[in-house]
Formats: sequence, structure tokens, C-alpha cells
Amino acid sequence: MAQANSLQHTVQKGALWLLGRMQKRVPYSPSNKFLEGPFAPLAEEHSSDVLTVTGKIPAALDGLLTRIGPNPLHVENPATYHWFLGDGMVHGLRIKNGQALWYRNRYVGSDSVNRHFGRKPAAGSRRGVSDVVNTNIIGHGGSLWALVEAGSYPVELDAELNTVKHGLFDSTVQNGFTAHPHVDPDTGELHAICYDGFVHNKVRYLVIDKNRLVRRNVAIPVKHGPMMHDCALTEKNVLLLDLPVTFSVSSALKGAGLPYTWNPAHKARVGRLPREGEADDIRWFDLDEPCFVFHSCNAFEKENGDTVLDVVVHERMFDRSLQGPESQQVTFERWTLQDNSGRVQRQVISRETQEFPRLDERRTGKPYRYAYAVGIDIDNPAPNALLRHDMHTGKTTRHVYGEGWMSGEVVFIPKQADSAEEQGWLISYVHRLDGGNSRVVILDAANIEAEPVAVIELPVRVPLGFHGNWIASQ
Repeated sequence: MAQANSLQHTVQKGALWLLGRMQKRVPYSPSNKFLEGPFAPLAEEHSSDVLTVTGKIPAALDGLLTRIGPNPLHVENPATYHWFLGDGMVHGLRIKNGQALWYRNRYVGSDSVNRHFGRKPAAGSRRGVSDVVNTNIIGHGGSLWALVEAGSYPVELDAELNTVKHGLFDSTVQNGFTAHPHVDPDTGELHAICYDGFVHNKVRYLVIDKNRLVRRNVAIPVKHGPMMHDCALTEKNVLLLDLPVTFSVSSALKGAGLPYTWNPAHKARVGRLPREGEADDIRWFDLDEPCFVFHSCNAFEKENGDTVLDVVVHERMFDRSLQGPESQQVTFERWTLQDNSGRVQRQVISRETQEFPRLDERRTGKPYRYAYAVGIDIDNPAPNALLRHDMHTGKTTRHVYGEGWMSGEVVFIPKQADSAEEQGWLISYVHRLDGGNSRVVILDAANIEAEPVAVIELPVRVPLGFHGNWIASQ
């Protein structure tokens, strides 16, 4: 096994060297929107315990609002920089007893980041050719974890966002993870579909238990090396999104930092795997039209055997740009995996451009009523609104953040453990499009059209990035 791992590492290093050579052939260009304007990286880490608040922070809130995204230390050629690959930076706002106690940001401690700052290497082993982690941040097993996909390990952080170690939680299993595990609200387990950029014939279904150990590890055969950014969880099954964005050798040879492209030859399908099943138990449901999904909102079973899956759908993805996702037609849809036909029935819920769908995660895997998303056009960042979709009535209501402001992903926090689904707060990092300092906005989930419950002004600009969560104090 050690010999096989050593050979695999050597092959990966060779592939990375070749990719670097191909990138050096790309003519220099200073233009890359993911390094400019609201995407531009911060120059340094920052801490502050003096924060201005307008309104009243709910006294019941006790926890940390996290965010993570790419914040590259150095870019040799902006023409070949891909947004998904920048050094990770985490942001945190600590709230307790109706007060905003502090804000801070910290780089995730990759080896290159620690060398840059003269810090010791972080503990733990490394997996793959890069230890950059920049996509999501969650709480699990009493710790914070920064996550990334495509083969690398998570990174454990302490309560003040400093890097503790790299590794697959507390497990010795040598497998990469995902940026989008889903938590079973009844068991506290993490369920994840994980792909590896250097393994193109299979993905893995991992279950991480409450003790931070791998409980299940199922290899699932696939073709072409598909990008599976997210999955979905029901009470009985995990759902795989096998869609036509796949690994591309030709893209790598053109100098792409992230060699995944639109592949119309790859069949679009959704897999339904019983939680305790093996690869032979998976059932595939075909889509009539190709498309791509970065993020699911929720999924659940119906009494007739069908499975419902709610997703943000992109008509195409990664078919023009080598630098990041590009705008295409975007819809919020309900997909029904029809048990009797083996096909996917698609119903459009909203045609507004949107992303980062979320819900009251106490309803994960179960029937639910409210889905939340933010209006985002990646090609043209502009003032946006929070969208609340009532999945029972079909009505969409909005909160507009104001001229010059753009919200990132919004997180739902219930007022109490047994509160009704709409009884809670919606909280997010909100960005100044002109490059000014950012803020955190708290809304009443039952009345999102009203003025914010509280606005917390931050001492720095938080770049437009990826994901985050509310980590309640233990």
C-alpha cells in the first residue's frame, strides 16, 4: 500500500509539473475579474474587537459566523489564475449576549502560506498535490473544519480561526473529502460524495460519525472524472449529481489551472444510493437535457417512491473561461426522480439568476417549506436581493440590501431548537461593490421584507467568496 501511494504521489507531482509548464506558455495578461473589484484579495490578516452595530443583535445568538474564500498571496500570471484555486482565507464574527465581540480573518495554514509568514508547518499529513483549502467551513465534533474538494484533506481550525492540523478529521483513512457534506439532523453524521482530480473512474461515498471517524467508505464507478461539487441527502438515500463537467486533458494542455470543462458527451444523470447500500445498489435517473449543478438545497422521499431534489441549475458551465464560472441561464428547479420511469422530471420554481441555496437545516432530508438563495450574476456583480421561495405556494419574497451592496450566501439560524421553520434569523456577509468595508446583516426570517434586525459594520472589506456557516457555541 505504501508503495502504491508513493507511486501515485510521484505521478501526481509529475502531472502538476507538466501543468505548470503549460501555464508558463500562456501569454501574460493583467486582466482577471476574480482578482479585481469586490473579488480582490486582502493584503493582510486583520483582527478587531471594536465593531459598530445598528439595531439590536438578538440576545439568543451565541456563536461564530464564518466565511471562507480564495485570497491568493501571489499570482504569477492573472491570465491563468482560476478563482477556485486561490489560497484560503477564513473570516469570523463572534456574537454573544447581544454584542459583536470580535471580527478576524486568517489564512488557512497551507505549507506555502506558512512559509510566507515564517510559521511552522501545520500538523497532520497532506494528500494530493496541493494543501490549499478554501471552499467551505463547518463545525463538527466540537471543532471548526475548513473544506475543499478534489482530493485534499480538511483542515482543523481553533476557535480563533488559527490552523491546527490537516487530515480526514480524526480518521486514518487516506481519502480526500468534499466542500459540501450534509449533516443528518437526527444523528449528527456527515454524509459526503467525494471526487479526486487524479482518479477519474470512481467517486466515494463517505460517512463521518460524531466521533470524527469514517463510518462508511463506498467506491462508486463513474466515467470521465466528473466534478461533483455537491450532493444531497434524504432520510433513506444519498443523491449523486453526475453531470457533464469533467476532467479535460486538452484544457490542462492549454494551461488551465482547473482542468474541468463542459463535456456534452458525458451523460447527465442523478444517482440514488441507499445510505447503507453498496455501489451495486445505486439507481441512476436520466436527465433529458444536459446541465450543471453546483449546489443542492434539499431532498426528500415521497410516499409513492419518488424522490424530490431542489437545485440551482446552470444551463452550461466551464465552456468559455479558464478563470472561473461564467454566467449562463440559471434557474431554481425541483427535480423529481420518478421511481416508475427512471427519469428526472424538471419543474422550474424561479427563473431569476441566483445561487447558494440554503434552508432551515433541521429539515435536511425531509419535506420543507422555505428555500433561500441570493441573486448573483458572477459576470456582473451588482446590488442583489435575498430570495425566499415558499415551496408550498410558489411565492417568492425578497429583501433588497440596497444600492451598492451585495450579499453572499445567507444562513438560517432557528430562534430555538423547537421553533417553527420560519421562526429564526437570516444572517450573511454583505459586500460593498465599490471596495469599501463589508458588513454583516441579520434579518427576521418571518419578515424578510422589513428593515434588518441588526447591521454590524466590519473593519475591512471581505472579498466575494464562497461558503460559510453559523457555528453555535457548545
